Amino acid sequence: MRDGPGAPMLDHDGQPVLVRLRGLTKHFDVSPPLLSRVLEGKQRRVLKAVDGVDLDIPRGRTTALVGESGCGKSTVARMLVTLYQPTAGDLVFEGTDLGRLTDRRALAPFRRRMQMIFQDPFASLNPRWRVGRIIAEPIRAHGLMDDTGAIAGRVADLLEHVGLRATDAGRYPHEFSGGQRQRISIARALASSPHFLVCDEPTSALDVSVQAQILNLLRDLQRELGLTYLVITHDLAVVRFIADTIGVMYLGRLCEVAPAESLFARPRHPYTRLLIETVPDLKAPDRDRKPMAGEVPSPLDPPTGCAFHTRCPLAAERCARDRPALRRDADGAVACHAVEEGRLPEWGR
Repeated sequence: MRDGPGAPMLDHDGQPVLVRLRGLTKHFDVSPPLLSRVLEGKQRRVLKAVDGVDLDIPRGRTTALVGESGCGKSTVARMLVTLYQPTAGDLVFEGTDLGRLTDRRALAPFRRRMQMIFQDPFASLNPRWRVGRIIAEPIRAHGLMDDTGAIAGRVADLLEHVGLRATDAGRYPHEFSGGQRQRISIARALASSPHFLVCDEPTSALDVSVQAQILNLLRDLQRELGLTYLVITHDLAVVRFIADTIGVMYLGRLCEVAPAESLFARPRHPYTRLLIETVPDLKAPDRDRKPMAGEVPSPLDPPTGCAFHTRCPLAAERCARDRPALRRDADGAVACHAVEEGRLPEWGR
């Protein structure tokens, strides 16, 4: 919502919004070569990776996207940092629709204010560069500093900020553990003084004890620097620890958005419930957990109506026919005919 021309974006609770997605869509053409289509009569094929996502990311808060592999959450992340151009929809960052900008010069100031922390700290750092050069690269690329001494001082400050030593600037990535490499990745992301960090599975390649250290570091940096996070993950334990708001994705669509506390206490969408059911409960280790039924349909040929109806225990005829809208209420937003029609059983884990 906006309160008039030029007014800041606000969410439904009146909180400032840094990023707003409306109808965000990304389709990939995976058709066979033209000659094959002509000679063999094959049809053009389109993979619907993201299929109309509406989401507000409040300023200074942590929003998480969760779901099974292939649900489209990482594609959303790559569109947000302009690695992918949206097929359709609005991607508004600090009041500017980035989806309408195609020129690199026009995108440059926005790219400085948003950075990405990648999943694999072993693959995301150039093994041929010393750590100091890796962290300094965004500073040079965005023209933030020219003086070599000033850049070296900035790199030293960033290394100490993330729990490493200034002298580590002279070492190579292979000399560090996985957790230390992820700290280097975070320092590199902070080098351009961004407002927004997209964290794509930032702890999935790390040991559990190291995961907690990285998550605590991210929380401390957010409080200190006022950062806004979008966290992409399939790990509900990570989400519960770090997120303020959670969006649950299935087959390129959002099926539920809610504050983290209420989503775990009272999940409403059947898919959200089944995800939470798969998480071990220390209070009830012998509880009979329900396995997720069926296979995820192909995004090349998604089901009609509700994308989840082929696996949903509450599916009705309408679910196979009509796509449910993401409807907002006092508890968040949910796209489910069973919720709308009052067919949802009480939650009791």
